[in-house]
Amino acid sequence: MADMFNVCEESPVTLIRKSVLHVETIYVDGGKDAARPLKMIGAAAVIKNPWAGRGFVEDLSPEIRALGPQLSEHLTKLILDEAGSGEAVEAFGKSAIVGVDGELEHASALIHTLHFGNIYRSAVGAKSYLAFNNTRGPANAPLLIPMMDKNDEGRRSHYLTLQFAIPDAPAADELVVAIGGATGGRPHHRIGDRYKDLAELGNDAKNPAAVK
Repeated sequence: MADMFNVCEESPVTLIRKSVLHVETIYVDGGKDAARPLKMIGAAAVIKNPWAGRGFVEDLSPEIRALGPQLSEHLTKLILDEAGSGEAVEAFGKSAIVGVDGELEHASALIHTLHFGNIYRSAVGAKSYLAFNNTRGPANAPLLIPMMDKNDEGRRSHYLTLQFAIPDAPAADELVVAIGGATGGRPHHRIGDRYKDLAELGNDAKNPAAVK
């Protein structure tokens, strides 16, 4: 169930048109009470696509280096303020939607860089890569933020996806950039993890399908 959908009225980052904080807390799943409520938090920023109207731009790196850290710092603060601390975040992920006049590479550019990811990763004490999604769509397109354990990619209990939408974003010349965090795994996880499967199959984690 969703218990918060707030549009933050003031942003310290002038490049952001608005930011959105979306919070869901799950108390019951499958008709059974959760031993501990699961809170999933999404923080999104709506910005003007810096490459919009410029034709095909070969080198995206100046904007990546200039904007990635600013966006990450802003969004990370929103997540931590809601979660209470970086330690409270157990699973995390990131996502972006580029408006219909943009290129898929634009959605990827600002989130698939350590200039963006490392700020959030450091704040929550994480070693894993951030699960991700990057798409193109109109205003109100579904924003999907896949998440996994911040330190263990094989821990299936923390494979989660947070979904919400922003009614007026992205405009055709905008980008929505988002990160997500969760305070735990699925309430009644019971499908084991990758390591159990690997042990049963006798395969190695670096080559799980035993490809020759």
